[in-house]
Amino acid sequence: MKRKIILFTTGLLAFGVLLSSCSSKKSAGASSKTGWKYNDKYNGGFQVSKKIKPGPGPGLIAIEGGTFAMGGSLNQDLAYEYDNLKRRVTVPSFYMDETEVSNVDWLEYLYWIRRTFPSDREYYYNALPDTLVWRQPLSYNEPYVTNYLRHPAFQDYPVVGVTWEQANQYAEWRTDRVNENILRDNGYMATYKDMAGGGKGKAGAATTTTASSGSSEPFNTDIYLNGQYTGPGAEGKKMPKDLNPAASTTAGATAGKSKGPVRPIRLEDGVLKQPYRLPTEAEWEYAALALAGNTEYENISDGKIYTWNGLGVRSPKKKTQGMILANFKRGEGDNMGTGGYLNDKADITAPVVAYLPNDFGLYNMAGNVNEWTADTYRKLSFEDFEDFSPFRGNEYVNKEVKDRTTGLYTKDKYGRPVKVAAKSGKKQKWSEIDSAAAKADTLKSAIAGKPYDPDFRGEKDTVNADLYGVTTLVNDRSKVYKGGSWNDRAYWLNPATRRFKQQDDASAEIGFRCAMSMVGAPEVISKGKPQFKAPKSKANSRVKTPSVK
Repeated sequence: MKRKIILFTTGLLAFGVLLSSCSSKKSAGASSKTGWKYNDKYNGGFQVSKKIKPGPGPGLIAIEGGTFAMGGSLNQDLAYEYDNLKRRVTVPSFYMDETEVSNVDWLEYLYWIRRTFPSDREYYYNALPDTLVWRQPLSYNEPYVTNYLRHPAFQDYPVVGVTWEQANQYAEWRTDRVNENILRDNGYMATYKDMAGGGKGKAGAATTTTASSGSSEPFNTDIYLNGQYTGPGAEGKKMPKDLNPAASTTAGATAGKSKGPVRPIRLEDGVLKQPYRLPTEAEWEYAALALAGNTEYENISDGKIYTWNGLGVRSPKKKTQGMILANFKRGEGDNMGTGGYLNDKADITAPVVAYLPNDFGLYNMAGNVNEWTADTYRKLSFEDFEDFSPFRGNEYVNKEVKDRTTGLYTKDKYGRPVKVAAKSGKKQKWSEIDSAAAKADTLKSAIAGKPYDPDFRGEKDTVNADLYGVTTLVNDRSKVYKGGSWNDRAYWLNPATRRFKQQDDASAEIGFRCAMSMVGAPEVISKGKPQFKAPKSKANSRVKTPSVK
């Protein structure tokens, strides 16, 4: 029995956001291990929020994870690369963009940079896509060079000419804008209207005064969670109360608070979203294949070659019979079909909401544009990586601490924490990180007397790393992209196919979409599924205070 599953409608998305916005309310109860009451200002003020299942961030759809045969949908290897051998892996549940990032999404990003840093031409220039990717020596594509990104006719088309590096920078920027919007809309920080003088004054940039420098700078999630934002713009009228008896009574004074000390939102409140990022190769392939639509009681009724069911690339339905199901190149010189009856309705790219979504509700996971993944390419990735949440690309970093006595992070000129290479593979002793030697050389570690290498991209790779780039085009800057494009043949629409490109290169055939890790229980929809009903814990009821007569 085949079932199509579209996970998380708009209504459920809104419900998830509502849950997140309510998460700062205090939960009743007491510790089952000490008996101390939670959220009691008289016994120390340890605050515990209600347990929630946060919803996805804007634009995302929930993808329920599970096990699948990575590379299993590919039934031929035309290039004889042997780089997609089948291997069973488990992908944890996560969120993924419903659509590819569009031109209007990228123009919003560019506008924010120009508005927030009007004199920083370098920042703006580095964020510009390379529109020259449209130029071909023997093609008249020049109109796309000037029009594709900015003309409103293309505003809902996928952004292209974006490098892997630029895609990651966009994801970091998006994280901060989404979290800032949550905090300001819910009154945990000053609202945008308050920042603009209550609508009476001239609107300014949404900046925040920092305690460390007194200067105004854009919001950053890590800096906020580290408590480095105070003063006008940082303190909202609905900040949660701080039940710590030692809390300063002056906290929140700029927000008009007069009912005791307040505090900023913490990670423990469950209000802020997880970081947006590029999906791993395994996540991307799993989401594209969407075998959940063919699954019942752990039985998969049909496999897939493409992101839809069936062996062909045309619609079998009566009303759309024969129509191409994705935007790709059918053959030499055939990008869109015959004039008078354009089959796939697209000559180059198509809008990000086009054709039918797959069984997870994701659009254009086959064709339109290839998409960057987070992984560093290796031919033997399928043999080398772990079988749970597989990923090749780990390069561990820490946020640099400017002052060890206060724990303040060092910030760059854009208000973001400076990240440095991790210096140890485990938690160090306080004596190690507080020593003069540790401060003098942050790249050394005491593990076996050898320097710690934070770059794990070549983990278990038996090929001499010095040969990369000399005897092969593959190196640590080679990143995987998947999905096929408007200029690719049907073979590349298979989710298991994989190619690579340097992280600082761009193409008119590569775009991207973002993903986000899911926290908490992995099951997305529990209704109608068998569940164990665990009895209520009796631990608290056994704790009794003896009476003394």
